[in-house]
Amino acid sequence: MATLLAIATYAQDFSANFWNKTLRIDYIFAGNAEHQFVALDELASFDGWAGRRVNLDKVPVRGNGKISVINPESGAILYTNTFSSLFQEWIVTDEAKKLSKSFEATFLVPFPKEDVLVEITLLDNKGEVQATMRHAVSPKDQLIRNLDNHPAMAHEYLLKSGSSEECIDIAIMAEGYTAEQMDLFIKDARTACDEIFKYEPFAKYKDRFNVIAVKCESMQNDVSVPQQNVWKQTAMNSNFMTFYSPRYLTTNSVHMIHDNLIGIPCEHIIILANTDTYGGGGIYNSYTLTTAHNPMFKPVVVHEFGHSFGALADEYFYEQADHTEGTYDLKYEPWEQNITSLVDFKSKWADMMPKGSKIPTQPTEKLKKEYTVGVYEGGGYITKGMYRPAVVCRMRDNVATQFCPVCQRAIERIINYNTKQE
Repeated sequence: MATLLAIATYAQDFSANFWNKTLRIDYIFAGNAEHQFVALDELASFDGWAGRRVNLDKVPVRGNGKISVINPESGAILYTNTFSSLFQEWIVTDEAKKLSKSFEATFLVPFPKEDVLVEITLLDNKGEVQATMRHAVSPKDQLIRNLDNHPAMAHEYLLKSGSSEECIDIAIMAEGYTAEQMDLFIKDARTACDEIFKYEPFAKYKDRFNVIAVKCESMQNDVSVPQQNVWKQTAMNSNFMTFYSPRYLTTNSVHMIHDNLIGIPCEHIIILANTDTYGGGGIYNSYTLTTAHNPMFKPVVVHEFGHSFGALADEYFYEQADHTEGTYDLKYEPWEQNITSLVDFKSKWADMMPKGSKIPTQPTEKLKKEYTVGVYEGGGYITKGMYRPAVVCRMRDNVATQFCPVCQRAIERIINYNTKQE
């Protein structure tokens, strides 16, 4: 009886401020290494809200950005969420020191019953504000584009554990598959779905997820590979050579991604690219994009989903400078839960350390074969001064067969944040 009462109370909190509808907000992030700004592009709406109905005013991790729906009279936060963006990765590159560029961003929030303020803030790797924008939204605004009658893309459920109110909805989208290749896409999507749920804690909480395969048809087969001078017309406009890194596969056509999802319940996005070129990318609360026909497809799709869903950092590192140089400042504690600069290690996995462990931990031959929690130097692309929690982990190695205990706990926290009132 107490549990039923609690569920009713949470639902009432949601329904007090929001309709069972979605407000889609399209932004443009623009600028360079010195100056950044946010511009509103368009508002749209559609029936149904697939997002969380619990912990509306809380966030599980800081991220590199935050969007909030605010009561204009009381200042109370009615809904909030955090994210990262490709734009914020780009502004630490050398190119951003010489050039200004724009990047698309789309966010889904519950549709308000009354006038609200929406505030979006971009943060740097120190947690300091880079850019912020606050704008009023009226539910009666006649220029909010109504998408209710927009036909949904062909899709099918690969996993149906419950309603969107109860479960986390994941959309797996086709990229670079022609109309004649949809059977192949469904096969690849099932492979991705099955692989993710082999890993803990996804396996443990499988009954809290729905997975939907979205059959987005591309004009041409495969995807764009600029390093081979190959450019294709595809559903998501994805390409390798992001930031001139050959294996970094992303798309800046974020608005297009969401155009393909109209009418389909979705909170998290996995895009499968119909190519055997190695690579991928994952951006927290934005999307995972990975190749479906490379031999490393299975471990890579899980790894990238660790980024986009689990808010996890890369635990590998480079001996030489890479496009990721400048991503972290060692004078500050990174926001991701699976790396530390030791500035604030107590906020990370200090409570999971075996008694008597040394910091840093030396990777003995025994530890190299296990997922023993420690503080091992090297992580977040940095060889010295950044530390990871295990010698091997899915966030570091394609040979890893699981997430390390610290990453598992971080993912579990995200799952509970979305499905369980704290």
